[in-house]
Amino acid sequence: MFKSKVNLVAVALGIGLLSTGRAAFAQDTPASADTRATITSTKRASDRQTPKGFLLKTIEQDRQKYRYVLYVPEDYDATKPYPAIIFLNGAGECGRDGLKQAAVGIGPAIMLDVDKWHFLVLIPQKPDIKDSWEDDDKLVLSMLDATKKAYKVDADRLYLTGLSQGGHGTWAIGAKHPELFAAIAPICGWGDVKTAEALKNTPIWAFHGEADMTVPVKGSIDMVDAVKAAGGDAKITTFPGVGHNSWDNAYRGAGLADWFLLHTRKK
Repeated sequence: MFKSKVNLVAVALGIGLLSTGRAAFAQDTPASADTRATITSTKRASDRQTPKGFLLKTIEQDRQKYRYVLYVPEDYDATKPYPAIIFLNGAGECGRDGLKQAAVGIGPAIMLDVDKWHFLVLIPQKPDIKDSWEDDDKLVLSMLDATKKAYKVDADRLYLTGLSQGGHGTWAIGAKHPELFAAIAPICGWGDVKTAEALKNTPIWAFHGEADMTVPVKGSIDMVDAVKAAGGDAKITTFPGVGHNSWDNAYRGAGLADWFLLHTRKK
């Protein structure tokens, strides 16, 4: 929701340019013929053809173009399925620039510690602040389909998360498509308790600041309680004294990336 100018500049400079690994800036050094042959193996050649880092993408839907960000980690290997995360932004990052949604939440967390985030990370941007994420459900799924066509996404390790309006979107889209996601993590969001039944087979880890005056913590507690009552696997971590920005705590220090990888899609 509340943009960090430092993070925004970092992302703006990094989109399409930033590679997260030191090797990306290394120069080729003289090597024997055998070594050169090894370097130019099929796997290495494939890796070299895949840009890494935060990449600016464009998709056309209903005769309109939408920009979004895809994070491709340094160790992405196109020969094997790779886990993926969809991140939904908050109100402050809505728009059509295609960039600022990566400047708050999961984007800066990845930049600060790339070794934690071995995922393809799809970062769409909600075009209109007045809409709800479920209104843009078709757009999100179109971006996911485009990502699946261009990259080898592990369909059994697809995760959904988001903050504030995106936290609500995580509850809503997760309930609308429970067959898609191995686990979800809504942050400082709210939901409709009537959707709890649809979420009972989806592992859920919610986060919220106890001092949140924008979206009261009750919004997350009620949803977690409702999913538990439906027989689901849901838990919540609340942060004492923390206001609306509970996402930095959630993405940077809670172990969420490791928790995601504990879960595969239930069939």
